[in-house]
Amino acid sequence: MTPIEFVALGLLVAVVLVIALVAVRRTTLARSGGIDMSWRSDPRRSGGWVLGQGRFSGESLELFRAFSILPMASRSLDRHDLVLGERRPAQGTEPDLLPPESVIVRCRDAGADLELAMSEDALTGLRSWLESAPSGFRGPMLGR
Repeated sequence: MTPIEFVALGLLVAVVLVIALVAVRRTTLARSGGIDMSWRSDPRRSGGWVLGQGRFSGESLELFRAFSILPMASRSLDRHDLVLGERRPAQGTEPDLLPPESVIVRCRDAGADLELAMSEDALTGLRSWLESAPSGFRGPMLGR
């Protein structure tokens, strides 16, 4: 085997391994209650959507990138700091970037603007999770 063939075989094995790890991670997240969602931190910019999955974990919504092998969340939204705002339709190239029939919701998390895109069912679950905060909690209310 020539050195070039050896390197090519090594690269092929590495690519297959990364694809397998991403698939296993995604399956594990889905089985642990993960929901498909996308997000972007700066709603004023066009583009910038991150495809991934969200998972409710105690008092936070953990956001995981779809194409990452890292086991940790790339972003965590605290229930007490998250405020849901108004819904809006997908605009421009967004229908091509987001999963079909996604609902886009403007939000604030600890004072920072962001947008979440998810299915109607996932949005209902998110609203229920926010509304079911422990009694005596005086954090942000749901936006209209």
